[in-house]
Amino acid sequence: MGNDLSRSRIGAIVVLLILLLGQFAYGGRVLADTNTLLLKTEHQDLVLTIEIADTSAERSLGLMHREELPPLHGMLFDFNRATSVGMWMKNTVIPLDMLFINEQGEIRFIKQDAVPGSEVPIFSPEPVRAVLELAAGFVKDHGVKVGDQVRHPLFDGN
Repeated sequence: MGNDLSRSRIGAIVVLLILLLGQFAYGGRVLADTNTLLLKTEHQDLVLTIEIADTSAERSLGLMHREELPPLHGMLFDFNRATSVGMWMKNTVIPLDMLFINEQGEIRFIKQDAVPGSEVPIFSPEPVRAVLELAAGFVKDHGVKVGDQVRHPLFDGN
């Protein structure tokens, strides 16, 4: 009986470790910063797993050279203050949807299906604090619209 209990506990610990490691590993590389955010749309609240790119080096690398982006995963580019932001797809091999978010967490502009490899900048028509990149089709599949809210400590009052 004692052996069965020990095996059961060891098995549970192994499963837990695999799940925890899965939160930090992606595509064979370790994520620098993994977090979650809440995306509130008209019809649903979605919890997303995100990487935060908040240094110049992290923002420059972004999602370049990634071959996939799992569902409900994305990268949040933090520019530390509201500013004019231009994003591009250089060395990015997967199409992306981009959500441009103001300091209050409100989505102010959406670019769907950004073209992989394009060096044409994608600008928000107004200053924003952050940009959330998600796999192309996310916006359409989840009904995301300008005015929807992103809840995360990065944004005022969130």
